[in-house]
Amino acid sequence: MNHVARRIGRSLALVLPVVLVLSGTLAVTRVPWATSPSDSQVLTASAERASTKQSASRAPQDVLRDRLVAELQEKDPGVALTSLQHEMNLKPSLAKHCASLARTLGRAAVQKYGTVRAHRYSRPVCDTSFATGVAQVR
Repeated sequence: MNHVARRIGRSLALVLPVVLVLSGTLAVTRVPWATSPSDSQVLTASAERASTKQSASRAPQDVLRDRLVAELQEKDPGVALTSLQHEMNLKPSLAKHCASLARTLGRAAVQKYGTVRAHRYSRPVCDTSFATGVAQVR
């Protein structure tokens, strides 16, 4: 009987950490901001053409900043932060501008929603830069 208990204990010691890691990984991939931007972002052809003409002479981070702020105004900061994260994944060269972009979104969120409500949209996109942008408006 003692041998059986030891065997069960060893099996659990090996299996339990694997189960916990896998369940945690699955939980993280199912958070609302992990959706693909195609679900939440639809641009009309005319808006896309207009922004392409205008963006030819502007830096990519400035074009992205304007698009994200417009998205925040039309929808909400959560959608804009999701788009920011998606853009960082697509274009790693823009990563050095991520904190600045997130702070700008934080400031824009305060202008639209006020400080308390804007803080509710904080997420770990570009560390805590969105929250920093919200706090800077005070």
